[in-house]
Amino acid sequence: VSGMPGTAIKNFSCVIYNVSLMNCTWSAGRDAPGDTQYFLYWKNSREEEETQCELYVKDENERHKGCQFQNVTIKDTTTYFMVNGSSKNSLIRFYDEYIKLYEIGKLTAPLNITANCTGEPRGCVIEWQEPLTSHMENKDCFQYEIDIKNK
Repeated sequence: VSGMPGTAIKNFSCVIYNVSLMNCTWSAGRDAPGDTQYFLYWKNSREEEETQCELYVKDENERHKGCQFQNVTIKDTTTYFMVNGSSKNSLIRFYDEYIKLYEIGKLTAPLNITANCTGEPRGCVIEWQEPLTSHMENKDCFQYEIDIKNK
């Protein structure tokens, strides 16, 4: 592996929210020189070309510390992420990771929740629609939990 030890990013993590938005964040390598700039590349499947982040999140020194993605499509395949860096003073080691996007998705809340309480033996009927998602074909995969607080 080329590049000085301790210069690669650390604490890399990504999360998908609101169906198709993805946020990835990282922190600078412990021994990375102050002028180090990092660049994230990713590819969603083997067939796709590797593309660079289009919207970087920057720290107070304009160093890239994250990336925001829009219109992310979750596929069954593993997604490849790679962050490399450049510096005038030293060679920066790259970091890479394979992530299954469906494992990092945060589901939205169920939609159109209604509660109908009649006071009859049936008590209350609570209904809802499943959360929005871009990738789950089988709606039977959802599990729900109802937490009823008596007022």
